[in-house]
Amino acid sequence: MTQQTSSRSRAARLALLIAVSALVLTSACGGAESSDDGVASVDDAPSTSESKDGPDTAGGAAQGKSAFYDAQMKYVQCMRKNVEKDFPGPKLSGYLDWSKIDQLQQKPGNEEISKGGKDGVCTKDMLDAAKLEPRRDTQKEYESMLAHAKCMRSHGVSKFTNPQLRDGNVLPGGDANPASPEVSQDSPTYKQAREACKGKLLDGLDGMQ
Repeated sequence: MTQQTSSRSRAARLALLIAVSALVLTSACGGAESSDDGVASVDDAPSTSESKDGPDTAGGAAQGKSAFYDAQMKYVQCMRKNVEKDFPGPKLSGYLDWSKIDQLQQKPGNEEISKGGKDGVCTKDMLDAAKLEPRRDTQKEYESMLAHAKCMRSHGVSKFTNPQLRDGNVLPGGDANPASPEVSQDSPTYKQAREACKGKLLDGLDGMQ
């Protein structure tokens, strides 16, 4: 595995840590893959506008997004201070720009970025931000990743797998065997497909598959 491929894999793992539970990560092996002709559905998908305690008001939703952004900014500031002064700031939505982080990781000496800095100095800030991530519509998240996977295959990355739905969570697609990669992320075809298909992913899902 090349340094560039390894860096991409580390970036993807960090994005997964923010976006899905540890249970999902430990159960990611196996399972049936959705076909190109059908879209699975989630009956118990969490709503983006309603919490377990009741519906959000517009003000509450805005306040939640602001808290998420502020928490991400705290993580970014920690990374800039301790790891890389050019670490990119979050988008207005609060989500990190994983394409920029991925590029930054590829520079010599930036290997610690994927670990939250040396000895995980910024990991707590990253996890605190994760707790404030706005609720997602699981069905829309899945459909976004499915559209992205189809797009990647249509642009020549034939072994790019579909995401899966399991226990109300979305398992990202991509390389079916990360331990022995079957998808070359260094190839011109992959890079061109990634660029062409990035618009298929909802904000915050870049880097997940």
